[in-house]
Amino acid sequence: MSAERLSLLWGITMASGATAQLLARLTSLPGVVLLLASGLVVGRAGFHWVEPLDLGSGLGTVVGLLVSLVLFDGGLNLRLPGGELKTAVLRIVVVRLLVALGGGLLASHFLAGLNWALAAVYSAIVLATGPTVVNPLVKQMRLQAPLGDVLEGEGLVLEPIGAVLALMLLELVLGDRQGWLGVTEGLLLRLGFGLVMGLLSGLLLSELLRRLPADSGVLGLRLQLSLGILFLMYTGCEAQLPESGLPAAVAAGLVVGRRPSSEPQQLDELIRQLAQLAITLLFPLLAADVSWRELSPLGIGGVACVLALMFAVRPLAILVATTGLPLQWGQRLMLTWLAPRGIVTAAVASLFAIRLEAAGVSGSGRLQGLVFLTILMTVGLQGLTAPWLAGKLGLIKPESIEQDAASAEAAADASPVLTSGVQ
Repeated sequence: MSAERLSLLWGITMASGATAQLLARLTSLPGVVLLLASGLVVGRAGFHWVEPLDLGSGLGTVVGLLVSLVLFDGGLNLRLPGGELKTAVLRIVVVRLLVALGGGLLASHFLAGLNWALAAVYSAIVLATGPTVVNPLVKQMRLQAPLGDVLEGEGLVLEPIGAVLALMLLELVLGDRQGWLGVTEGLLLRLGFGLVMGLLSGLLLSELLRRLPADSGVLGLRLQLSLGILFLMYTGCEAQLPESGLPAAVAAGLVVGRRPSSEPQQLDELIRQLAQLAITLLFPLLAADVSWRELSPLGIGGVACVLALMFAVRPLAILVATTGLPLQWGQRLMLTWLAPRGIVTAAVASLFAIRLEAAGVSGSGRLQGLVFLTILMTVGLQGLTAPWLAGKLGLIKPESIEQDAASAEAAADASPVLTSGVQ
């Protein structure tokens, strides 16, 4: 691929994402839906201006680094006050891990026609809701606490688990791993290694940030240190154990997010803006890899499979997981409905399809098509209707409260600077 073509690919991708975000701002439509649509327009389903596979092996590297930034930001800003909320997230994670894997396996085999091996891989790939989709939707809808925290926590915990489990099942299909014992060992090893590395990296970064002067003059250095340690940790984990970098990014964000609150919060806001930039770039890039040729053979069976996940598997999992928890019926309904899949799901599907095709495994294109159909339907249907449903259920924060919170945060951010100026 020529340098000019590569430059044009990135330019078109960034411009299409920025245009989608502008339209979202002007129309109040969910940004993730328009980002997905922009990728379809410029990619293989539209004008063929962007071909992600032209990036070769660099696609996985770029996507991985940007996804680690998004997950780090999610961990950095995740707040689950109270033991009951933590219990709710853990119960949803455990129940969904069991119910969604089984339900996805059966639906993709009997409705979409995947063989049992690829159906197992599919159920793991689409296991998690995407923080890259859920977090922007929660913020744009101004969803009331604690519902937004529960949704964000569910996605952050399940995202790395689903990606690692999907890799283990893929290796089982390709014959690189022996039996379910090997799958379990690989899953636990990668999750454990990632959590330990994330914990150590988070502690190191927190200590370095603590030792720097608490003024805006070193804000750039704080950001450089944060990104440097994050990307080094992620690439180091991936070099040792593939897919262990995702749980490491979440763990590091959780640790750094709990550093002393006396430190200035401008760094968190900068990282949040960079994570949003990563989402703006990644969604069109990965959506551009979707072609109607891969979606059309799925027919009504593929649509029925995704609808089964949305209207049967997810509601069953939430019903079981939230029984006995102090959640109102409207909150349960919102948890049941809002479960879009995101960037990690798309990235894993694209990279796995390449490996399956190289190994001569039939049905790899069908697997990728079904995953992207799942993303398109969940992001499209749920992204467009979730704000309306939240409004009907009375789960949206009043604008006055939102503005007061923003003003308080801005005052807290400015106080160190004002104090240093007085001194």
